[in-house]
Amino acid sequence: MNIFQVKKKGWKFWASFWLLAGLFLSGWYLFWQVKNRNWIALVNLFQPVVNSLPITEKDKKEILTVFDLTAEIFSVPKEQTFLLLFQNNLEIRPGGGFLGSFGILKIKEGKITSVEVHDTNVFDSRINSGIKPPYPLEKMLNISDWELRDSNWSPDFPTNAEKAEYFYHLEGGTENFDGAVAISTEILTTFLRVLGPVTLPNYPGEYNSDNAVVKLEYQVEKGYKDQEIEKGKRKYVMKDLAVELVRRAEQASWEKKHLLLKELEKHLNQKDIMIYFKNPAWQKQISSLGWDGQVNKTFSRDYLLMVDANLGALKSDAHIRRSFEYIVDFSSGQPLATLKIKYEHTARSRDWMTTHYNNYLRVYTPAGTWLEKAENVGEKDFSEEFGKKILGFLVYVRIGETNEVRLQYRLPKKITEANYELLIQKQSGVGSIPGRVIFINSAGQSQEKELELKSDQLIKF
Repeated sequence: MNIFQVKKKGWKFWASFWLLAGLFLSGWYLFWQVKNRNWIALVNLFQPVVNSLPITEKDKKEILTVFDLTAEIFSVPKEQTFLLLFQNNLEIRPGGGFLGSFGILKIKEGKITSVEVHDTNVFDSRINSGIKPPYPLEKMLNISDWELRDSNWSPDFPTNAEKAEYFYHLEGGTENFDGAVAISTEILTTFLRVLGPVTLPNYPGEYNSDNAVVKLEYQVEKGYKDQEIEKGKRKYVMKDLAVELVRRAEQASWEKKHLLLKELEKHLNQKDIMIYFKNPAWQKQISSLGWDGQVNKTFSRDYLLMVDANLGALKSDAHIRRSFEYIVDFSSGQPLATLKIKYEHTARSRDWMTTHYNNYLRVYTPAGTWLEKAENVGEKDFSEEFGKKILGFLVYVRIGETNEVRLQYRLPKKITEANYELLIQKQSGVGSIPGRVIFINSAGQSQEKELELKSDQLIKF
């Protein structure tokens, strides 16, 4: 049975397309090709082959974990239900991007039994939650209720998955989920880059890896009006595009399928795809690969996580370029950290999706951090979460301008120069960020490392 053949019509193709991108990865494809459903036996047969391959131990671990996990999931006899969270990173939120839509996927023994996709704004409009939004959502967006579309307010995906399910049930949803998957719009770009550009009947122009995300955004926000398409059908273009990409993926050569799966692995490592299971054993395996999008709660040395939230700036993240510099200085006793974050707004004028950038920046630092100076920021906010001290600021960047936020803070005394290590975790959805880390020892001697922050990185000197 083809995994994209499900009974329901309409959104099934779109959700199945995202599913291929986000769930079970390369293991999905292999098991799809094998008709024998004795998954555990297949994994046992496959393991010695993987161990003999001339690849890194990390790659072996990823492959074996994926196959082992997929075997376990496919071997469960009861139907399982997953919440799919589609995150638009043209509008960055702490968990990755604005939740414009969500899906409900049901599988049983490796077969899709049902797929639904919902407009989050329509779902939220059915009932008021009565829950006050976190700061500064209420202030910046002028909203009085915290709802599903804003549920990914944490940089920690397990937290967001649980919060999304909470709001789903609070607003009348009836499904009980076995897990959740967050999927960025970056996945669409990858599919088009590997499988080639697409031209759709009844829609103007070509969809390619360079223009597809913005072109789709225009089509569902403005273009449908010029084409006299009913508002309720304005997102059918997504379904049509997904139908074509699924067809191409099925008919692609092995080389293209292999390339596609390798690209999806990169997206997992870069947090464009994040997975959460309620089954503790399954979640432990996903966590061991770093694919759970979790904030590290146990690292005891220096730590940095920069988290942005686009609040009322439309889809301006398409034009925001970020870079950073982090200096840790032990030459004056208690370590002094200086963090510079540069935001460059590359747009030149306002339009239907672009305006000045209104951002809520949170910097997660070791517990016990003390802020001494903050430049080029607005209102300040301080809190604690996950065993970290959080420095929060409103940051504004006008169109065509650059703003460099500069923070200076004392790290706790437990951070020492002996065997110094810095863990930098990357926020989902922000893409690759160029940076530089400078280490100054007690004698005033400095060392420097340039980096491209595509995924979480451990820095040692």
